[in-house]
Amino acid sequence: MHSTLFTLPAFLLLSFASISAEKAHSTEQIKVETLTKQQQSWNGATLPAYPKGQPEVRIMRFTIPAGQTLPIHKHPYINAGLMIQGELMVETETGETLHIKAGDTIVEVLNTWHWGKNVGKEAAQIVVFYAGVKDQAVTLKPE
Repeated sequence: MHSTLFTLPAFLLLSFASISAEKAHSTEQIKVETLTKQQQSWNGATLPAYPKGQPEVRIMRFTIPAGQTLPIHKHPYINAGLMIQGELMVETETGETLHIKAGDTIVEVLNTWHWGKNVGKEAAQIVVFYAGVKDQAVTLKPE
């Protein structure tokens, strides 16, 4: 019975020593990188206050085939994206343009008619984060 009492703590000590040694040899560090921190959309317009109502966050991934053009649209509230793959050209109806490629971020224009086109040779993928209000559409199309 005494041997069981001594074996359990020894086993625990060896386990903790193994974990500590493993951590001590790890040279990898946690890395935090701010990709975007802005108060303006990509065309320089100041972002508006958030709308009133029950907040709702959506995260959506869009895949746009090579050569495909998105229809003209606008967004009623703040959204930002991260290009995962490919490249897009975004243009407003007033002729402002932005070219983004994999790894770039975008803070979208609000209440401004615009469209995007995949100008690359592969499918473009963008993940978009919408910070809006419950039951409100993230994208509006012309009537």
